[in-house]
Amino acid sequence: MKIAIFLFLHWYGSLFLHTFFHHRYASHKMFRMNQAWEKVFFILCYIFHGAAYLSPKVYGIMHRQHHAYTDTELDPHSPKYSRNLFELFWKTRLYYNDILYGRINVEENFTRDLPEWDALDRIGNHILSRIMWVGIHVFIYTQLVTASWMFVFLPLTVLMVPIQGLIINWFAHKVGSINFSMKNTSTNLFRMDWLMMGEGYHNNHHKFPGKANFGYKPHEIDVTYLAIRALLRMGIIYRNG
Repeated sequence: MKIAIFLFLHWYGSLFLHTFFHHRYASHKMFRMNQAWEKVFFILCYIFHGAAYLSPKVYGIMHRQHHAYTDTELDPHSPKYSRNLFELFWKTRLYYNDILYGRINVEENFTRDLPEWDALDRIGNHILSRIMWVGIHVFIYTQLVTASWMFVFLPLTVLMVPIQGLIINWFAHKVGSINFSMKNTSTNLFRMDWLMMGEGYHNNHHKFPGKANFGYKPHEIDVTYLAIRALLRMGIIYRNG
């Protein structure tokens, strides 16, 4: 039971930061926040994403390219050019590292107004940091599991962020339904998206990439958008303009 509670909290804590900070803030600038709160969310991402920490700056570049080049050979993670999930994961990882370490030139329009904290990005992407977090997660499991078979969930914990990304990058371009016919393969994975906190309304998002609410129909409740509205009322983030 304890490990189930840990997995639940880790999944949704990690996912919220993934969709709120990396996707809707870094990539699309759907809202603003001051530098102090930006640093707070950077640190929370480092803690929750752990061994799979992703630079919000690099993520933002890749996601902007995904929208600009959806389903073409220039799309950094199109399933059209990968034979399976593992190949897509590996190609995305290599491309991420190419941007992170400056091995490729990125057009200026993809790099404007991105959150930057180079020191934390260097720490979070360092192999020693990733190994440290794997060790922390192993220790947490030794304290929470009640049977050895429960360690089967350890890879999910270690690779939670790329797994969440693959669910959308692969399946939300392979299966599901559409509200809007477009010149891309984006789909909505769920009628009501509780698993991915709104990210599963991927077809809606491709139709309205600047809209903070990924839901479109009345039953399409975007949990992350509800959190954004709450954070706006609290003054932690604020509207553009």
